Amino acid sequence: MIEGFETLAIHAGQEADPYTGAVVPPIYAVSTYKQDGVGGLRSGYEYSRSANPTRTALEECLAAIEGGARGLAFASGLAAEDTLLRTVCVPGDHVVIPDDAYGGTYRLFAKVLGRWGLEYDPVPLGDLAAVRAAVRPGVTKAIWVETPTNPLLGIADITALAEIAHSAGAVLLVDNTFASPYLQQPLALGADVVVHSTTKYVGGHSDVIGGALVARDAALGEELVYNQNAIGAVAGPFDAWLTLRGVKTLAVRMERHCDNAERVVELLQAHPRVTEVFYPGLAAHPGHEVAAKQMRRFGGMVSFRVAGGEEEAVAICDRTTVFTLGESLGGVESLIEHPGRMTHASAVGTPLEVPSDLIRLSVGIESVGDLLADLTQALGS
Repeated sequence: MIEGFETLAIHAGQEADPYTGAVVPPIYAVSTYKQDGVGGLRSGYEYSRSANPTRTALEECLAAIEGGARGLAFASGLAAEDTLLRTVCVPGDHVVIPDDAYGGTYRLFAKVLGRWGLEYDPVPLGDLAAVRAAVRPGVTKAIWVETPTNPLLGIADITALAEIAHSAGAVLLVDNTFASPYLQQPLALGADVVVHSTTKYVGGHSDVIGGALVARDAALGEELVYNQNAIGAVAGPFDAWLTLRGVKTLAVRMERHCDNAERVVELLQAHPRVTEVFYPGLAAHPGHEVAAKQMRRFGGMVSFRVAGGEEEAVAICDRTTVFTLGESLGGVESLIEHPGRMTHASAVGTPLEVPSDLIRLSVGIESVGDLLADLTQALGS
């Protein structure tokens, strides 16, 4: 039985094509399928919104590397989130969310699902007492977890939060995008569903938009499959193929991301113009011990604050040359951004507003010397 992460990433759901022997799953650019008589579906395929062989290969691979019963691939991470929340919740239900949630997730709760009748409370998930206090018995149906969070890299104890959720009859939903399946396995720690923006580390090459869900329980997985088909925001075959290609190198890429991020953190900590560094690998990070327990390594995302305030933070973002100014994260190339004006602009004026002097880095896999030199010249003396 295959158990190694790297082996599963390369082989799970990806048997050689039975007709040609091709070792890479083909791109099935097809909308409909010939049936063997009325209702006689060949290998279960009838229409590609419901299922497509290329998407099936990706979904089986994602389930394998996350250790789940069912994987599902979507057109984007937010499409996956929307389908998940409308599966486990109904109008009038309540969800506990992080108080520094990803801006797009907060927008989904505040501007879309809130109008649908879903209530939510932002809570510091590292404070278990605050989480318990926020749970409404009989009304709270889910605790939404991001760990590490975006962009402040807060850490939540997945096992402890699973116990709180399950004791209240709720489910634990974990956005594992920042960590990736290689660095963290939320289902093994008690989570019910894992969420990914596969645009990020899973795809890894900044060339495809996608999302995924992996359910621990087969029954919940089937409910998600029903709604995936009913709502319809599925991954197309070419997007699924690109994402599956990215999965194959996830393990080796994540090791290099972590190596480079650790060196970047060393530079930032020693720089006189940096006032605070956010990275769970630091012993002084309030979530360091929990992160060390539930993560293989500490990831490729780094955030920091600078002297000089918002204008200086923006200027630093403009001065880098190897770090590309851009939103998103998790690609092979390094990115820099100002969350307050970019990824988290929708959270301005809300409880999730981020510091205006904050800079977020997605540390890529380039030569680390070039990354350090670029940051040094951008920060100045």
